[in-house]
Amino acid sequence: MAVLWLLLLAGLPTFLLGVFVWVAIQNFLTADIPSTLKHPAKLWFMHCTGQYLIALGNILEKLRICAMPRFLQFLISLMPIKKDPNVLATDMHFGTVPVRLLKPKAVSSKPRRGIVFYHGGGAIIGSLDSYHGLCSFLASETDSVVLMVGYRKLPSYHHPVLANDCLSATIYFLTHLESFAVDPSRVVLCGESIGGWAVATVMQVLTRIPSLPQVQAQVLIQPILNVVNFQLPSYQQSKNVPFLTRDMLFMCLCKYLAIDLSWKDAMLAGAVIPLDKWKKYQKWISHENIPSRFWRQFSQPESLGPFNEAAYLETKHIWSAEISPVLADDEVISQLPKTLLVSCENDILRDDVLLYKKRLEDQGVPVNWYHVEDGFHGCIMLLDKKYLSFPCSMKAAKAVIDYIKGI
Repeated sequence: MAVLWLLLLAGLPTFLLGVFVWVAIQNFLTADIPSTLKHPAKLWFMHCTGQYLIALGNILEKLRICAMPRFLQFLISLMPIKKDPNVLATDMHFGTVPVRLLKPKAVSSKPRRGIVFYHGGGAIIGSLDSYHGLCSFLASETDSVVLMVGYRKLPSYHHPVLANDCLSATIYFLTHLESFAVDPSRVVLCGESIGGWAVATVMQVLTRIPSLPQVQAQVLIQPILNVVNFQLPSYQQSKNVPFLTRDMLFMCLCKYLAIDLSWKDAMLAGAVIPLDKWKKYQKWISHENIPSRFWRQFSQPESLGPFNEAAYLETKHIWSAEISPVLADDEVISQLPKTLLVSCENDILRDDVLLYKKRLEDQGVPVNWYHVEDGFHGCIMLLDKKYLSFPCSMKAAKAVIDYIKGI
């Protein structure tokens, strides 16, 4: 037995190297690095490293050693936290939801602005620690109290746990603003990626609770807002752009929404879309709602595949506004507060932002839109990562900071 273990250990480095070489070759052939991006080799290497760790996680999961999300979460937990000496961080729980309160150490003579922040990570890899640097920067630069919400994630928790955790933590915060020295007239909801989706869903619920202090603004950074139409231009143009490729997006979506990945092709082809629903919602989710400069040279209009009733029955919950916020009724959209939307040109979710922008504007909601021409999905979270950061990281962060400072 000892000899067997020695042989296995001796072969482990070779196995790990082989997996990395396989992943590197695969991504060399498929990854689409934007030509407008500075430091393209850095992005490619980071993407390959991420795909390598996912591949190792999938191997461990198939061997029934550890679920892939837990493996990634363990690795993320090993990363050091960059602490700002001028920001005080306090960990606590609102009920069962872990949260982290960040506030400038400098004494303020009056209540500060409050920011409720929902992190990204596809319900798999994001955490309070991995977004600590970005949120500390927000707290310091805007002189605000930032509440980070550590919602529960995969593999143990699926929809709607993430949204419910964000909602319950936010309601608790809003009902205790005085104890956190927050000005009730200056509260902002902010989130990135799936955290941006949480902002949209939570904010739509809060509009129906008039007894709570009114949220003054919402900030959605590269959010996913549509889980119905996967034929939008950005889904075609950026399907292989790091860090969020189409395959990665579907892996996260299907795991979180408990949809078998075998229905992926039907969802991509639009075969899960009944004709009557398409006629009803086309006015909100068609590529025709995207400014023509984003699609006229690159992509084809939607073409719904033959309707697959079995696929529709397995995926019909995607038609809920709780999952696809862009589908909310006009009455709900019109009640939303002023909004900042941040999109990136090289992001598969770019057009989700553009669809929501039009929906908000059509209902008279004041909208600021910042578009990062050289940006890619997740770039803002690299802000504090020194050598792993990009110029577009600061551009996106500065847009958010400048907007929030005006609240």
